[in-house]
Amino acid sequence: MGDAVISVLLADGHDVVRVGVRTVLQPEPDIEVVGEARSAAEARPLIATLRPDVLILDAHLPDSSGVALCREALAMKSDIRCMILATDADDEVMSQAIMAGAAGYVLKQIEASSLVSGVRLVASGHTLFDPEAAAKVVHNVEERRRMHEVVAELTPQQRRILVLLAEGISNRQIADRLVLAEKTVKNHITGLLAKLGVSHRTQAALMASQLLEDGVVPRPAPPADDLRQPKGSTNGGPVPPHPRGQAPSHAPGRSR
Repeated sequence: MGDAVISVLLADGHDVVRVGVRTVLQPEPDIEVVGEARSAAEARPLIATLRPDVLILDAHLPDSSGVALCREALAMKSDIRCMILATDADDEVMSQAIMAGAAGYVLKQIEASSLVSGVRLVASGHTLFDPEAAAKVVHNVEERRRMHEVVAELTPQQRRILVLLAEGISNRQIADRLVLAEKTVKNHITGLLAKLGVSHRTQAALMASQLLEDGVVPRPAPPADDLRQPKGSTNGGPVPPHPRGQAPSHAPGRSR
């Protein structure tokens, strides 16, 4: 962008915040506030027509999130630089911002001089994230990627058991749900923990919850009715086998 004036569009649902940001930026000779919006709906046409260099977005707009609007803005203008303006340091929102392609994440408590230098910084192609928080986010992203890769290597049965672990149920209950021997379930869980690189089923359950949220593994179907019938029931359920070495009492070829 060189020595050109940096055009800035503000999108924040709070009038006081927008006025405050505009008041800070307007006196700068190399920065021009070209538009303001109270919501994502107001911002979209302004982004399309004004095509600003920097977009300062409230993390929580009245009708959308700043992260979602950032994605939309980048689809309209690939070189736009988005700064997310947040009330607090939320690791999850920051993670989403990084993944969406935002150039910065700053708190509304930021000093005026730091906001001005931040706009210049992101406009010049740099990013503006707290290094420690950003490192944590990157670690979390890498951890999720590793989890996804591990899940891809699990057997179908191990995936079913992993999902059921997220429900916090016992080995006996898992065995009943999947019609397996309890010892078989225990062996599967031992192998599962080894593949996941964790030592306790609680850790695996937390990982499973995250994978369910990410949609990496499907949510389990409710138990089939026939599996909930008392043992020995033949009302549409499986007929229990006869004791070993014992023929059915109604075996053909015999009469009383």
